[in-house]
Amino acid sequence: MPTLPLIAHRRPDAVVAWRGKTPVTARQFLGDVKHLAGTLPPGRHVLNLCGDRYRFTVNLAACVVSGRVSLLPSTYTPEMVRQMRRIAPDVFCVADKDIDGVDLPGFRYPETMPPALSDPDIPEIDDAQVVAQVFTSGSTGVPLPHPKRWGNLVRNVRAEAERLGIGASHAILGTVPPQHMYGLESTVLMPLQSGAALHAAHPFYPADICAALAGLPRPRLLVTTPYHLRTILADQHTLPATDLILSATAPLSQPLAREAESRFGAPLYEIYGCTETGQLASRRPAAGAEWHALPGICLRSEGQSVWADGGHIETPTRLSDVIELIGDGKASSTFLLHGRHADLINIAGKRTSLAYLNHQLNAIPGVRDGVFLPPREDDPDCIGRLAALVVAPGLTAAALTQALRERIDPVFLPRPLLFVDALPRNATGKLPSHITQGLLDDLQSLGTSQAQEPA
Repeated sequence: MPTLPLIAHRRPDAVVAWRGKTPVTARQFLGDVKHLAGTLPPGRHVLNLCGDRYRFTVNLAACVVSGRVSLLPSTYTPEMVRQMRRIAPDVFCVADKDIDGVDLPGFRYPETMPPALSDPDIPEIDDAQVVAQVFTSGSTGVPLPHPKRWGNLVRNVRAEAERLGIGASHAILGTVPPQHMYGLESTVLMPLQSGAALHAAHPFYPADICAALAGLPRPRLLVTTPYHLRTILADQHTLPATDLILSATAPLSQPLAREAESRFGAPLYEIYGCTETGQLASRRPAAGAEWHALPGICLRSEGQSVWADGGHIETPTRLSDVIELIGDGKASSTFLLHGRHADLINIAGKRTSLAYLNHQLNAIPGVRDGVFLPPREDDPDCIGRLAALVVAPGLTAAALTQALRERIDPVFLPRPLLFVDALPRNATGKLPSHITQGLLDDLQSLGTSQAQEPA
């Protein structure tokens, strides 16, 4: 069977990771992986809860070389953990700190490791080996597993590195957790397969992100989200010079992308993909709206659906997004993204998408964060009304409503429009719908005076 190496770092003294300003060599990393692989308890399925990105990576690699499968659910709620036990009864978790609410057999990541190996071998991994299971939400509420094979993951992140120009000299800092698919691909696997070095930290606050970034050697890459970018730009007056910025999880507005490029002094790229396929395409939003598929990938239309195929994609996959192919034929590697099918909104015979509305809302000067919420399915109003939660401390409701009128059809104006101090985003910057809907219900039940009905 064909194999692919665990890492692309060919010299034992090549830097695989940075822990603060301390480099970790390939020699040390491979020794840590070998030691951990030999001490993990029985069980083929592992829930990797290490918060330190380097420790997460060692644990992931130890599972790979020992034939184990890492489970990567979207959340770690008690119900999700119960589902993981049903799917994989032998599952255990590995963590580097105390974890509350995870009812699983546990293994504590070692506080100390043996000395680095003097002349380590780089493990070769079977191309077809399943190394991870990622999950999407099923219609019945049961998570649907999607197996990820080593060869497909490697080809995916190598294509990403090629597109972005990432190589052995780069250092990569991520604000997204490694357990998330985007974080796994761009802050763990891409460094391992490009010869770059990952940063062990997972900074969240703007000052911490900037300090960690400034401490890395150049060239350096910041892997982040629109939420983190907006927060950094609003909070920090002086930003460390950066050589490349990568964003995902939600589309960036062009003004935000251009501001980020200007203040960081670096080009900003976005990555598009989904759980089922992994990363599919990239674009530079400051330069245009078109997405360009990664090498080898082609998108084709069949009726109202668009399918992705080629490259690292194991089988042709129907995409859940509304996609417009660029070109005359039914297949293309260039496209426009208009949001998810599930986000389409139809009010009084007029159609739009939540992605478009959120894009317009967050592009308004003075809006730090904001989200539209669809009409409740149990809403007795046959027309339905959108709501919006907005963080915009310098704006009045009247000014914000007027700005929205200039950008969207009046039928989509939010009723109510609620101002909040912050939105309850998770570690990847996303807003789980049940949490935002709960926040809206709580605010409305309090009869907040901030609820506005646009005229």
